[in-house]
Amino acid sequence: MKAVVTGCAGFIGSHLCDRLLAMGMEVVGIDRCDRPWNLALALPSPRFHLVSQDLSTVDWNSVLHHCRFIFHLAAVAGVRSSWGQPFGHYCQTNIHLTQVLLDAALHCPTLERLVFASSSSVYGLVAAMPTPETTPPQPISPYAVTKYAAEQLVNLYHQNYGLPTVTLRFFTTYGPRQRSQMAFAKTIQAIAQGTPVDIYGDGQQRKDFVYVTDVVQSMVLAIHCPNLSGELINVGSGTTTAVQGVFALIADLMQKSWRYVYHPMPFGDGSPSWADLTKAQKVLGYAPQVDLKTGLLSQIKDWQEHYCG
Repeated sequence: MKAVVTGCAGFIGSHLCDRLLAMGMEVVGIDRCDRPWNLALALPSPRFHLVSQDLSTVDWNSVLHHCRFIFHLAAVAGVRSSWGQPFGHYCQTNIHLTQVLLDAALHCPTLERLVFASSSSVYGLVAAMPTPETTPPQPISPYAVTKYAAEQLVNLYHQNYGLPTVTLRFFTTYGPRQRSQMAFAKTIQAIAQGTPVDIYGDGQQRKDFVYVTDVVQSMVLAIHCPNLSGELINVGSGTTTAVQGVFALIADLMQKSWRYVYHPMPFGDGSPSWADLTKAQKVLGYAPQVDLKTGLLSQIKDWQEHYCG
């Protein structure tokens, strides 16, 4: 079986490649590959083929030949950096290149499922907690706007052309290989180096933090469960924790003291999140396996092995 993974060298994409290879699949990964170290386990495999190109220049006829599954994870991420001039880059990557992929997928007769990785950020500030998929999105950042627009494109290609798509809304994902700009990675580094941890707002905002292998499991389930075409499904832990509480737990697990400095909450950031997993449990059989403490220990260990000293 052949799968194509866009954004294969990213945080989540690289873990997905490892899992698909472990399942015996042939994997074609597409990425401009600015983080090749994330593919350390995948690259030696004779069943892994890396296409180091932008999605706009890929030879889709070759890449999608005999492909059964597409996982579209390639995106520009980050809420705070999506304001102002960079927004054009967000639109190009998150919206336009999604349509490029969808157009290519229409010409893949062997395709069984296209899984699109979206974000819980599309919900914005909502009253319903936990939040079900029926909640109307209210994006509050340019990044979230692009993810929601991409969702709409994916749905249009399903409705109009019958493309077998599934959209998964990932809540805040953490674990080994997390981007260095993300909160947990920055906090681990700050505590290790004895520098202040940045806390935005009062630190009491609660979020749903989900471990990366649970997210990967949801994607695997999404290609194996029948009758899912056109569905939109939350993927989270189903629990919430205050941000400052997580940082305190990280310090405790690292057995280090810590200090912090408060900053004003940036526009578009800080909205609480809590995934209603009722649908994921029902249609995917999804059940998160990794609790926050266990997941943080794994991420801390990964940082110590690869980045410490």
